[in-house]
Amino acid sequence: MAQTAAATGTQENFEALLEESLGPEGRLEGTVLKGTIIDFEGDEVLVDVGLKSEGRVQLKEFAKAGEADDLKIGDDVEVFLERFENKNGEAVLSREKARREEAWTQLEKAYNNNERVTGQIFGRVKGGFTVDLNGAVAFLPGSQVDIRPVRDVTPLMGTPQPFQILKMDRSRGNIVVSRRAVLEETRAEQRSELVASLKEGQVLQGVVKNITDYGAFVDLGGVDGLLHVTDISWKRVNHPSDVLSIGQNVDVQVIRFNPETQRISLGMKQLEADPWEGASAKYPVGAKFRGRVTNITDYGAFVELEPGIEGLVHVSEMSWTKKNIHPGKIVSTSQEVEVMVLDVDEQKRRISLGLKQCMQNPWEEFQEKYPAGTELEGEVKNITEFGLFVGLPGEIDGMVHLSDLSWDQSGEEAVKDFKKGDNVKVKVLDVDTEKERISLGIKQLEEDPFEAASTGLRKGQVVTGTVVSTQDAGVEVKVGEDGAIGFIRKAELARDRSEQRPDRFAPGEKVDAKITSIDKKNRKIALSIKQREIEEEKEAMAEYGSADTGASLGEILGPAMSRAVKEQVKESDEDEKDSGDK
Repeated sequence: MAQTAAATGTQENFEALLEESLGPEGRLEGTVLKGTIIDFEGDEVLVDVGLKSEGRVQLKEFAKAGEADDLKIGDDVEVFLERFENKNGEAVLSREKARREEAWTQLEKAYNNNERVTGQIFGRVKGGFTVDLNGAVAFLPGSQVDIRPVRDVTPLMGTPQPFQILKMDRSRGNIVVSRRAVLEETRAEQRSELVASLKEGQVLQGVVKNITDYGAFVDLGGVDGLLHVTDISWKRVNHPSDVLSIGQNVDVQVIRFNPETQRISLGMKQLEADPWEGASAKYPVGAKFRGRVTNITDYGAFVELEPGIEGLVHVSEMSWTKKNIHPGKIVSTSQEVEVMVLDVDEQKRRISLGLKQCMQNPWEEFQEKYPAGTELEGEVKNITEFGLFVGLPGEIDGMVHLSDLSWDQSGEEAVKDFKKGDNVKVKVLDVDTEKERISLGIKQLEEDPFEAASTGLRKGQVVTGTVVSTQDAGVEVKVGEDGAIGFIRKAELARDRSEQRPDRFAPGEKVDAKITSIDKKNRKIALSIKQREIEEEKEAMAEYGSADTGASLGEILGPAMSRAVKEQVKESDEDEKDSGDK
């Protein structure tokens, strides 16, 4: 006990001796003192803090980060006493440490209470920026400046702004802050308020946050909405980036809003007048306008008549003659063209246009220059199973049907005489402008031999002909001086059914028959032996008797037929005699 008491007394004596040695000033070291500026010497400030001697502080320590100093003699300032006296006998003071000590105390309190602090960005360092938090210098990482990447921080520098302290270490003097955290918290508050008040038709201001192929995402202040590419403008927009850029401020209208999914569809064109209103009156059918080609597809080309109104020129309406060709080979993007309005549908927002209608119809032009009967020369472009296609003036083709190739040969035989690339003479037979068809003929360049052969022949006339050939259906006979071909059907070969056999006749045999019809269009002559026999019977009946006399047909015709036979035998003998004389 005695030893303990002695030790305690010794300790108290030591503290007393130390306090006596240091004096009251010694206890002030490491604390913040109030002082007065008494003079300026170069870049230093003399400050009286009430000690034995004044202290010196660097002038730059009195200026806040990013601000110029504004000091004068007599100003009261707070400084940090580092040492009571240096080798020069002056107090070692620091304004920066005084400010830092005060700031750190306030910052620790804000950090522990999760409160925001105010600071100013005043410098740029690797990976981020420096922030003055009322004396304490903090680090602001580049990723924590804003919710979106910021290209230029200059507008933010030197401006008081709220920050959130992410971490701090007083012993190392490290503070990391975030501006983004404050913005996100504010954004969440704004989002709740915005979603609660959002309604369709509402007009809002937003910032383009991201751009995709199908549209752009717009930040409405805490919530994003989709601005589809078709709702950006009434006119065609090939890609959103053509008219929008990230960071751009835009006015948009809420088109649709789903409170459950919180999906928001936005539109910009809805804030402008709809150019399709009254389109039928502005663009009447049949009227011609000039427009610009905006897009080309496999099935046609889109032409802009005015911003927001486009019409389609279908590939079939692009050219009179170029049928199976890609539209890109007829027109090009951005080309100005003249078009005709073919149809307007305001409800479906469609206009059908024609390009070829603004040009001369080559079939109508051909019909005017080359009417039916005109003879031309052209190149065989193609040979098909039903005829020849021949190139004609105006870059159009006409067709020579197989039946119009030759008078004498069948089409299948006649077409073998032609090949692709041949130059042939043709005659225009018919021009159908609506169906865009031109009928040509080659055989029509010559007179129809049937016309000459059938001249002098008439219906009802009995003629003598020569059997050309026999067929199952009948007998083909050459008649007339020029050898027109006629045909006797099987049923017309004889009055007696048993005699109606084509095999009774042989080529070269002479037959007498009556002409029953002459079809010049189809170039056919119908003959009948049966009709001749019936007519001869009637004539014999009229000349030699009738049924009233009671005589039989054999009795009436017997003498007549005998005379006829005798006359034929006599003629035959005379022919043989003449032949022998020769």
